[in-house]
Amino acid sequence: MQERKIYSNRVWVDNKLQRATVCFNNGSITAIHYEKQNDAENMADAILMPGVIDVHVHVNEPGRTEWEGFETATQAAAAGGTTTIIDMPLNASPVTTTLANFKEKLEASKGKLNVNAGFYAGLVPGNSSHLEAMFQAGVVGVKCFLTHSGLDEFPNVTEADLEEAMPIIAKFNVPLLAHCELYDSEVAGDFDENPTSYQHYLASRPKQWENDAVDLMIRMCRKHKCQVHIVHVASAEALSKIESAKNEGLPITAETCTQYIYFNAEDIPDANTIYKCAPPIREKANNEQLKQAFLTGVLDFITTDHSPAPPNIKEIDTGNLKKAWGGIAGIQFLLNGSWTALKNTMTLEQFIPLVTSKPAHFIKAASKGTIEVGKDADFVIWNPKESQMITEEAIFFKHKISPYINQNLSGVILETIVNGETVYKNQSIKNKNKGQWLLQK
Repeated sequence: MQERKIYSNRVWVDNKLQRATVCFNNGSITAIHYEKQNDAENMADAILMPGVIDVHVHVNEPGRTEWEGFETATQAAAAGGTTTIIDMPLNASPVTTTLANFKEKLEASKGKLNVNAGFYAGLVPGNSSHLEAMFQAGVVGVKCFLTHSGLDEFPNVTEADLEEAMPIIAKFNVPLLAHCELYDSEVAGDFDENPTSYQHYLASRPKQWENDAVDLMIRMCRKHKCQVHIVHVASAEALSKIESAKNEGLPITAETCTQYIYFNAEDIPDANTIYKCAPPIREKANNEQLKQAFLTGVLDFITTDHSPAPPNIKEIDTGNLKKAWGGIAGIQFLLNGSWTALKNTMTLEQFIPLVTSKPAHFIKAASKGTIEVGKDADFVIWNPKESQMITEEAIFFKHKISPYINQNLSGVILETIVNGETVYKNQSIKNKNKGQWLLQK
């Protein structure tokens, strides 16, 4: 393979945007020159940066591939500038709660990875004894729910289950990712009588559920010194709790998702189930606080929690928020959706680590997330100043159901390079199956 050289006036290297020529060959970065090389491709003012890393994705294969699948999910990731995803253990069937099930998922992904993919194990009641084998096989973390996951085959854990599992997880120094909603009974309200009302849906999953669950995970983190990660923080009231835990020195991290900083509850129309996710998208004032939490380091990085479903399961025709699958299809819009939401809050220099080096550090992917000699040649070339109206035709994931359709997003992806190969360019997939497994052994 011939060495490729790309020059830009704005390369993200040494934690700043600067002029550089990046050379790469055989999937690795071979040299960085801080001037233009005569034989380099000139990207002018487009940004050349490490490929985006999305550590919270539901691909749903095997078993629910009619919902999504590795082939379509990873094409959509590449179209959005994402070069590595980490797949969640549920929504596929079987769920990734045993070594045999994990091997089945690996097998199902073969020949379908257009970007790199890592995998989480699942923690459910009674499977603690299976965790070690999955760690040895290379999962990068463990996911649990503290409330019903939406799938009966992936039940939520109790405090007793956490007591059993966290010492094992701590021993292997991998993160335990928790869906933080905790409740004993449904909220008294008339959501049943108003199943198409977004405000009724929002009221049915209050911030208190999140706050109480975060309290529990902090307490358990303190007790077991187990690395804990709070996924998709939507309640701004939980931020001070997370901040205190970090100041205490506890091994705790937290994310939020593009949808929680891009959309606001006040603007969501009734009977439109494409916005339904759990926890719900909350009010604008709440979401402004989430944005600020990136600047203070309380929130560590951004993900999508891509959780697609077919139109009938999403109740598109009925608009019934009570019955609809809770999940937003957004894997393609981590970079441009998040930048659009945050561009008035922070600089590009503050933003870029939130989708590159910080998620790479979280999954302990030492070869990813920065542009350095010897690291993997995963890049995105994009123009943050150009904008694009998102159409159904532009979407690569399986079902063209997403709240980002008809949104004008800042940031146009010009090219996505995975392991040194161009996978996406000129609005189309160029080279398939260039992704690799990301296994932590």
